[in-house]
Amino acid sequence: MRIAIALGSNLGDRLANLAAGRDAVLKLPGVSAPVLHSRVYETEPVGTGPDAGPFLNAVMEVEFTGGPHTLLAALRSIESALGRPMRYPRNAPRTLDLDILYADDLVLYDDTLVLPHPRLHLRRFVLAPLNDFRPDLRLPGQAHTVAELLARLDDPAAVTVFAERW
Repeated sequence: MRIAIALGSNLGDRLANLAAGRDAVLKLPGVSAPVLHSRVYETEPVGTGPDAGPFLNAVMEVEFTGGPHTLLAALRSIESALGRPMRYPRNAPRTLDLDILYADDLVLYDDTLVLPHPRLHLRRFVLAPLNDFRPDLRLPGQAHTVAELLARLDDPAAVTVFAERW
């Protein structure tokens, strides 16, 4: 199953945090190539307090042989190992945030996971990186491709390329 993961960081060495998160994901059991990933973007914080600094954001897509709940648990462990507290206020600043964006054409809605991610189509900081490698992707429940969603998006948040390679 092809699964996309959004990576974000706005504390500490943000680029190193993203790279460490990416590397940890690639070492998970069940994760394999082909691996696709975006450039790294610097973005304004969305829905955070006034003291929150800018985020670095990226998206990666991997092959995964397990289920999305198994992956979610592994991603939470990676976040914790890289300095994110297990309990935190919603949208609090963080060393690393890992979110599953989609898992093939799976539609899932339960207490712990919603797929595709319910706000993916509304966030420039997710669509811009995803557009780097999957512009023609049409997600379940969407009438438009990633590129079309990005072009139509009414989101004034600044999203700029920070790094081509990471």
